[in-house]
Amino acid sequence: METTTFLRNRYWVLRHGRSIPNEKGLIVSSMENGMLSQYQLASEGVDQARSAGFLFEKYPQSLFAGFPILELKESNIPLENVRICYSPFSRTTHTAKVVASVLDLPFEGPQCKVLEDLRERFFGPSFELMSHDKYPEIWALDEDPFTRSEGGESVADVASRLAHAMETMESEFQGCAILVVSHGDPLQILQTILNAVKEDKDPSSDDLASRIEAVRVPSILSQHRKFALLTGELRAVI
Repeated sequence: METTTFLRNRYWVLRHGRSIPNEKGLIVSSMENGMLSQYQLASEGVDQARSAGFLFEKYPQSLFAGFPILELKESNIPLENVRICYSPFSRTTHTAKVVASVLDLPFEGPQCKVLEDLRERFFGPSFELMSHDKYPEIWALDEDPFTRSEGGESVADVASRLAHAMETMESEFQGCAILVVSHGDPLQILQTILNAVKEDKDPSSDDLASRIEAVRVPSILSQHRKFALLTGELRAVI
């Protein structure tokens, strides 16, 4: 399978399906709360995850960043080369499990891997379990992507741990189609840094971590909202 020159694998991202917190309008961003089963997918989210699984398996994906990346059957990617890497939160674990079932992959097997670095962005204790109406306060702080809410993570903080997630996946897998199942903010930030790395035509290093660190700057990270995903939305990245 042909891959991008600086990566050993090809990547797709999937935001979790519509969750119970989405339906309740609650911010659930801490590991402690996020792993509770009461915050997994709503019934609509299960349907979204199932649809994403079928789309990933069978159909061409639309153009992204100016070139077509086709899905598994169109790309002649065998299922044994598929990996699902997912956040440990209950809503992402539930999503990954549904997709694995569609693809007929054993969820407890080696092709499905939980990565803590793919967890939701922690917005801080003052926002935890509060209404979605509080999000504009976070977006205002994000005008400087290195600014944290009290006790929470900045955009730059999340970019750092996503760089580690990429290193983990690149070191453990080769020639694979990797589906990354995560959350809105982390997937926006992941797409932002990978797109910037891809567009850097004269990198100072071949090392992936160094290349990501080079683009971890305010002018690039502040663009992350343009890579927003709907719940259950699948997108080819690189």
